[in-house]
Amino acid sequence: MYSKEIESLLKSKKIEVGDRVIVSKKGRKYEGILMPRIELGNTSCLILKLDNGYNIGIKFEKGVKIKKVKKEWKLEEPKVEKEKILIFDKKLPLISILGTGGTIASRIDYRTGGVYASFSPRDIAMQIPELKEIANIKVEQVMNIMSEDITPEKWVEIAKAVAKEINSGSKGVIVTHGTDTLHYTSAALSFMLKDLPCPVALVGSQRSSDRPSSDAVMNVSCAANFVANSDVAEVCIVMHGNISDDYCFAIRGTRARKMHASRRDAFKAINELPIAKIYWESRKIEILNQNYRKRSEKKVKVDDKIEKKVALIKCYPGLNPEIFDFYIEKGYKGFVVEATGLGHVPTLGENSLLPKIEKAVSLGIPVVIASQCLYGRTHPTIYHNLRELLKRGAIFASDMLPEVAYVKLMFVLGHEKKMEKIKELMLSNLAGEISERIEY
Repeated sequence: MYSKEIESLLKSKKIEVGDRVIVSKKGRKYEGILMPRIELGNTSCLILKLDNGYNIGIKFEKGVKIKKVKKEWKLEEPKVEKEKILIFDKKLPLISILGTGGTIASRIDYRTGGVYASFSPRDIAMQIPELKEIANIKVEQVMNIMSEDITPEKWVEIAKAVAKEINSGSKGVIVTHGTDTLHYTSAALSFMLKDLPCPVALVGSQRSSDRPSSDAVMNVSCAANFVANSDVAEVCIVMHGNISDDYCFAIRGTRARKMHASRRDAFKAINELPIAKIYWESRKIEILNQNYRKRSEKKVKVDDKIEKKVALIKCYPGLNPEIFDFYIEKGYKGFVVEATGLGHVPTLGENSLLPKIEKAVSLGIPVVIASQCLYGRTHPTIYHNLRELLKRGAIFASDMLPEVAYVKLMFVLGHEKKMEKIKELMLSNLAGEISERIEY
């Protein structure tokens, strides 16, 4: 609600939210669509959406005039449509777009200034005209939640939906997903989807799809080109490669990480090159990393055995070792410690983690050491205290990202209970998560 004075004026002129209006103030005229007042905004400030897509606020004071031009639209939340197939050209390959929610599937709520999960995958597909030149598209809504609400159970749900599409004839799959936990989901799918015969691209956007500055159009377009036309058979994250609308990178699902809160090129390939560079306008696909699995005619299988009771513990000055006791008492089956540098944790005095790590291992609970540095790898033999960790049974994660080690330990514990076998699998390269050499 606007102020009583504004509401009274709007009512007298039969103006409603959604109407196109002209506001005159101090000799200047502003034309646009009258928007709802921002929930925490000034009640005496009119909000207009200009034709360029941006919003402005005009302080209502003496001498301000407002005139209705026409009825533009009525503010309402859209309905989510059921699965549909968009056939553009029968000669083109069929790909699937699976919606899970996130910013890419969000609209701005003009009453709050925030965004809410709203767009269906069909809405997203229909916003991108060039898709009709790339592929025929099957769209399906798997779920519609923000990525911070994704759980391991949701990873399984997504994996099964992806496998269903591939085994039903899709030549590639796009999963639209929020960016904040996108790299967790990409890692989970990398481990769960066995004998993957084609590309799976996880795609998000940093700005909601109804904003003029949204990166969704280019990201989805490049992802469609990648899954329809590349020979890659991997789970990848496909997002902007720089802050301009030039190209996207396809980054292996176990090597990607969100490295910026808001930039378009937030996702980076860690410890290896991206698999491919996908140019938006020319649609050229440039392979940057030759180490990838290629397409096949296999049937994909979902291996969804995971142990959810795994904790990811960040090491920091002052960390209380008793946190391990809490998790052990709660029945947790594994720990991943985000250690500093090469794999360091406190080993001195009452803050030492060594007794707790030794206790966990003696109870059959694996403790994996990953580096919070992200770049580089852990090394258990350079320093004395690292060797002490090794003596107590800690498993050093090499150059695995902490989040990937967390997901992988869930996966491994879903299959093995014996410590030696767990260690063997954690140190095996299952989905491109470990490198023998770091060249990038």
